[in-house]
Amino acid sequence: MTRIHHPAAAHVSDVLIARGHHGVIVTQSEPTHTARQAAAVSGAPLGAICKSLVFLLDDDPVLLLVSGAHNVDLDATGRRLEGTLTRAPIDVVEHATGQPVGGIAPVGHPTNLPTFVDTALERFDRLWAAAGHPATLFRTTYPELLRITAGLAVDMGPETRGG
Repeated sequence: MTRIHHPAAAHVSDVLIARGHHGVIVTQSEPTHTARQAAAVSGAPLGAICKSLVFLLDDDPVLLLVSGAHNVDLDATGRRLEGTLTRAPIDVVEHATGQPVGGIAPVGHPTNLPTFVDTALERFDRLWAAAGHPATLFRTTYPELLRITAGLAVDMGPETRGG
């Protein structure tokens, strides 16, 4: 196993272990800044890659854990969260997570980020998420992701109208 040299990834591993996860972090030789890169390296379907994205719900930062196969529908998801959802500026993202963009993990942040987990991730037996650095990943499951993040499951796709 490759040794973790980035402090944020080591911290993520410690947080995972403290929350009952095995804490194993896979370090890649090349960064996996995007969900497509993470899918290629892990061999997982694109939809099983968990993107950690910081948004503002009204004026407060929140963490959305989103399937790599799609983007967040800001209007519909904002309504489901009972507020207005907008992209957070990079300085807010870095302050809220303490981790570099492209490597933001679902856990290990210096601030208490309310976390919402995309229900589209539930379709997959195994998920892969960044581990605090762009060249690191860890494996989890949907129920475990909800548990270790204290996240709430939310549909982040467009609203559908019944007929």
